[in-house]
Amino acid sequence: MALGGLENIGRAPELRKRLIFVLVMLAVYRIGVHIPTPGVDTRVLTEYFQSMQGTILGLFDMFSGRALSQFSVFALGIMPYISASIIVELLTVVWPYLGRLKKEGGQEGRRKLTQYSRYGTVALSLFQGYLISVGLERMTLPTGQAVMQPGLYFELMTMITLTAGTAFIMWLGEQITERGIGNGISLIIFAGIVEGLPSAAIRTTQQVSNGEMSAINAVVLLAAMILIVAAVVFCERAQRRITVQHAQRMVGRRLMKGGLTHLPLKLNPAGVIPPIFASSLVMFPATLAEILQNDLFNQIASFLQPGSLTYNLLYVVLIIFFCYFYTGVTFNPTDVADNMKKQGGFIPGIRPGVKTAEYIDRVLTRIVMWGGIYVSLVCLLPAFVSQYFRVDFYFGGTALLIVVGVAIDTMAQIQSYLMNQHYEAFMKQGARRGNISDPSYGPSGRIRR
Repeated sequence: MALGGLENIGRAPELRKRLIFVLVMLAVYRIGVHIPTPGVDTRVLTEYFQSMQGTILGLFDMFSGRALSQFSVFALGIMPYISASIIVELLTVVWPYLGRLKKEGGQEGRRKLTQYSRYGTVALSLFQGYLISVGLERMTLPTGQAVMQPGLYFELMTMITLTAGTAFIMWLGEQITERGIGNGISLIIFAGIVEGLPSAAIRTTQQVSNGEMSAINAVVLLAAMILIVAAVVFCERAQRRITVQHAQRMVGRRLMKGGLTHLPLKLNPAGVIPPIFASSLVMFPATLAEILQNDLFNQIASFLQPGSLTYNLLYVVLIIFFCYFYTGVTFNPTDVADNMKKQGGFIPGIRPGVKTAEYIDRVLTRIVMWGGIYVSLVCLLPAFVSQYFRVDFYFGGTALLIVVGVAIDTMAQIQSYLMNQHYEAFMKQGARRGNISDPSYGPSGRIRR
């Protein structure tokens, strides 16, 4: 990705306003993370979450920007909205009505699907808020109880507060998408993950100065971070381009010329969904063992200790499985082949229709396999670096994929915006020079006779 055009951000007033708006909205989000929910002793919760590292709660706490461990009004984060959106996306495959809205509804259909996702977000937030309130009431640690005054009033207040916080975050994300630059929901998750990066850098520097970490290990850590990030950037931008030939065709009274285009298939079409789902399932036994203190779950949790061979094998298998599953749900080769046929396109050497769909599916199957292996390596490498070199690698694999992916998409949108601004200015300048807007002038700038 070329970065040369980014120096022109200051020359684009509209883009500058959008970036300032994004920063202000993210600042509002970070302020809300530190507003505690009434009726909870946050010191007890902080101690509890320190003991829950490596479980689902630790994963959700990272995605919420540490709001869950502080039990702020944004404790649920944006995860209910993401979960509701995924559920609606899956339902479009099995529910014909939602499937028609997605394929044939156009802008109005997408608006309805978004509205259903919002309703699902509120329902999930209320349900999760109730479960969290009941769990907090039963929580007793050596330092005291987490809830000061348990009861129905606390449960209702917690449900309403957490739901309102999630709805506000959802609104912030939509405002960033509409009036800012980039995807608002992704940027909120990005801000929640990177908020601990400065403190992690300071902590590592202190460890080196105090002699707790050798300078060699610090250099190895920095080199590993740079290499892993560079590999993620390369793989996230990697594509398998299938050549598509378009024949000449009549559209109305115009003859459209044919030509060569490409159907780009990403190396990792499923994004960060597979590692999130895989992490949740692998960490689930440890979470139940910590909460229920059951012998069976304790044995399963000890069998699936993070870093063990069984844990890593199960993690890799689940990642590859969810890569295939989510890609199969969101990408339909038959629909792609049908749309290609309707537009007069075909893959050279492949018959249009069923044969084209089979060819795309065959290529996609191989790509997803390599993509699943790549995601698995990215998720396991940080833990390997931390364990082998005995250094603290701040970013886990899932967080690293999210951070790099969001950064690439946002930079691409900024560059696209700058390019559009450049062409608009160029066309206006050409119009002024050639007086194209004057109806008395012809296409070449000469006076019409």
